[in-house]
Amino acid sequence: MADLPKNRFKAAIQQFQIQRGIWCTIRDPLAAEMLADCGFDWLMFDTEHSAMDPITVLPMLQAVAPYAATPIVRPGSLNPVEIKKLLDLGAQTILVPYVQNAEEAALAVASVTYPPEGIRGVSGLTRATRFARIPGYHKIARQEICLIVQVETVEALGKIEEIAAVPGIDAIFVGPADLAASLGHPGDASQQVVKDAVIDAIRRIRACGLPPGILTPDQSLYDAAIEAGAVFVSRDIDMAALRKGLSPL
Repeated sequence: MADLPKNRFKAAIQQFQIQRGIWCTIRDPLAAEMLADCGFDWLMFDTEHSAMDPITVLPMLQAVAPYAATPIVRPGSLNPVEIKKLLDLGAQTILVPYVQNAEEAALAVASVTYPPEGIRGVSGLTRATRFARIPGYHKIARQEICLIVQVETVEALGKIEEIAAVPGIDAIFVGPADLAASLGHPGDASQQVVKDAVIDAIRRIRACGLPPGILTPDQSLYDAAIEAGAVFVSRDIDMAALRKGLSPL
């Protein structure tokens, strides 16, 4: 028999302990393993804006399993079938992009929860169940699943309090890039109106009693976000770090 793995990331953010991570878009398990031993608290495997999908995420999860860094997986969309597959493959922390309102947040909760409360499909022989070695997995799995929803439009920011009030939401992530586009500045999150909106969102999420998160390469925004109450934060992407480290000279 095996024990249900503890979600260190979920436990930490519930205590509002700062968790620093890195965005991962390179679909190479060796690179993921290297990053897992670099001191990050979490690694975010992005299937929305990379060449990764649920199948190619599997070896990434396997590569980082021996390390302390928590893997987070972002599905391509609020897709219950895709989320179900990621959970069965062993992901315990899911970041759902582009959640616009309380109804979509509730669907995200249902997608990570077994019936009768939710709609997650039931399978016994999965990596998540340690191939049927975790007793009572289906009754206890939700305890260690961390559900993060992403707000990244003007509409979503206007409904932060409604989204945060949905039972089962563990954290809310603010996406500066899409928010910049929604505010009329696609590709330019450096605009002050975007930064102000991000900081206001973080403060409101924290006021709702939930841990806020952010990814930004802007050091000043990164620092301001932490000061405003951001709990899980990142200022780098693996591909961007590789690009910065390359030079023909």
